[in-house]
Amino acid sequence: MASHNICFLVSSLLLTTLFQIQTKVLCYQYKVGDLDAWGIPTSTNSQLYAKWSKFHNLTLGDSLLFLYPPSQDSVIQVTQESYKSCNIKDPILYMNNGNSLFNITSHGDFYFTSGVVGHCQKNQKIHISIGGNGNVDVEANSPTSLPANAPSYQTVFGNIPIAPSSSNSPHLASTFHVLIIGSIISIMFFALM
Repeated sequence: MASHNICFLVSSLLLTTLFQIQTKVLCYQYKVGDLDAWGIPTSTNSQLYAKWSKFHNLTLGDSLLFLYPPSQDSVIQVTQESYKSCNIKDPILYMNNGNSLFNITSHGDFYFTSGVVGHCQKNQKIHISIGGNGNVDVEANSPTSLPANAPSYQTVFGNIPIAPSSSNSPHLASTFHVLIIGSIISIMFFALM
């Protein structure tokens, strides 16, 4: 009987240790524009970046990856006023290596556009909002956007599913795996008795 209690205690300690080791990683790197990358949107998909922003639930710790030919384009972070007027002078941040990464380290609104003259006017710009009401880029001249409950959005390569949301589903799945592993270890200990 004492060995049975010791086995239960050891398996409980192992299960507790597995819960403590488990980490919750909810940071993602998002390629801006997905398969379309960073460039001037086509006339048939002129609101590419507004749609992209709306259907990606970005949070603190996430990163934006802008991919583009470095000899032909760049990406700049600008103020809200510069974003609306497409003023590319005096940017907050200038990136031109073709593989530009922006880490989201604070709440707020972030505005990006191409650093090439004329590209912003052709809708090569994106507004990201972190915290509060989520990612919304609504302009007076925007066409009707997709419904909020749309499961995916259209690109030239087909539908792109929505990225993981801020729900606890990744955490629940990993907790479930830890419980299964802990149960298997407990059963093994009891079987050895």
